[in-house]
Amino acid sequence: MSESYLKAAGQTPEELLQRAAEVILPEQNGSDHPLIFGEKNGLCVGVDLGTAYTVLVVLDRTGIPLTGEFRFTQVVRDGLVVDFIGAVDILRSIKRNVESRLGRELTHAASGFPPGVPRAEVQSTAYVVEAAGMDCTEMIDEPSAANNVLGIRDGVIVDIGGGTTGIAVLEDGKVVHTADEATGGTHLSLVIAGASNISFEAAETLKKDPAEQSRLFPIVRPVMEKMGTIIERNIRGARTKSITLVGGTSIFPGIDKVIQETTGCPTRIAPSPLFVTPVGIAMQDRNKISLN
Repeated sequence: MSESYLKAAGQTPEELLQRAAEVILPEQNGSDHPLIFGEKNGLCVGVDLGTAYTVLVVLDRTGIPLTGEFRFTQVVRDGLVVDFIGAVDILRSIKRNVESRLGRELTHAASGFPPGVPRAEVQSTAYVVEAAGMDCTEMIDEPSAANNVLGIRDGVIVDIGGGTTGIAVLEDGKVVHTADEATGGTHLSLVIAGASNISFEAAETLKKDPAEQSRLFPIVRPVMEKMGTIIERNIRGARTKSITLVGGTSIFPGIDKVIQETTGCPTRIAPSPLFVTPVGIAMQDRNKISLN
């Protein structure tokens, strides 16, 4: 699906993700793209309720990212919605902001879930989307959503979020194995908080400060090695050519090198890794709506 989608949009995965970063973070990327799109039913919306971030992305009918918003949140833990009202309130707020920029109501969205999450909990994520005022057109596992963008034939996608490390092994473009285990960005912050004798909130801020990351790297390296061990165990015996990291935690400098050393498999970080899965979720919404 992703190959034909990107071809229709005239984009490579790198171009698609660069555009997504530009429209979601215009002040950071020095870009001010005009919002040009077709019919009302051509908008494709993806909602990613993550442990650390809630992200909403809007694509036009051809697959071009139009706008979006993300916000640090703590309403999901290990793929499970633990604060339903808080999740709904945050998503409603993001939805209103995006609608204001579009001048148009968002009526539907696809959403995602970590692999291995119980069906009842997957449904609770759909209920959040619907309570925020959008029909939930589909739920897709997050690694498969990421591959909507990346189009990997043989390899491994690892989605390192706030609470978990999600793994999808792909052979001939199909997911043949998935796993999701509880180690992610939250665990980096907990280690930083303990080592520095500061609050979790202060550790979260420190973790994201580029000026502090080289100093913090030796502190968080053991957590990264644990992620690598989880990945290695799940890809053992697979026809694996490479590992591609997505998710906000993969932004931390050096994590790709640690995982490559631990697994023995070439490892790279996807462009704009925070937005890979949300954009892939929005692509899934495109499959479920009329584009005529």
